[in-house]
Amino acid sequence: MGRGAQAATQQASDQERARINALNQQFLGERSQIGNLLLPQYQDILQNPGLSAAAKAAVTGQSQGALASAFDALQQAAQNRLARTRNSAGFGELADELARQRGRDEANLAQQNELTFSNEAYRRRMNALQGLSGLFGVDTSLLGRSLGIPADLLNVRANASRSGAGFFSALGSSLGNTLGAVPGMFF
Repeated sequence: MGRGAQAATQQASDQERARINALNQQFLGERSQIGNLLLPQYQDILQNPGLSAAAKAAVTGQSQGALASAFDALQQAAQNRLARTRNSAGFGELADELARQRGRDEANLAQQNELTFSNEAYRRRMNALQGLSGLFGVDTSLLGRSLGIPADLLNVRANASRSGAGFFSALGSSLGNTLGAVPGMFF
């Protein structure tokens, strides 16, 4: 290869790298804007991951109210039976059993609510951490693939500009390294 062809190849490589650098600067600016918008929101979720006290009270009130309504209906049905039959046999035991079962069910419901609250807080915290990771973490192989540039070929320009090494020897070296890694991709 002549010196003119090598210079033209280096110039084309430099122009492509300048275009990619400009694109990366644009991506960096957009990412910075998104980060400035999302960072405070993710931090707020991390500091206050669960439901608010008012939301917890509302959920607890709704669930406990539904349970109380069911047991009140059962108690009323027992009282109606007593009034209708005028036979109090078994009413005291039934009322006691309803009260015991209501206490057990209310305790179980409270425990389920607390577990649900803690699971929701954990889920929100993990989502916030994943979001922060996305803001600050960079997957360079994904970035390179999105630009259509294999990572090994990014070194071709640097190798070509070194003194004593021609473009084709640098390309051959990079290509050889790439092809040498191919069998390892299948195992």
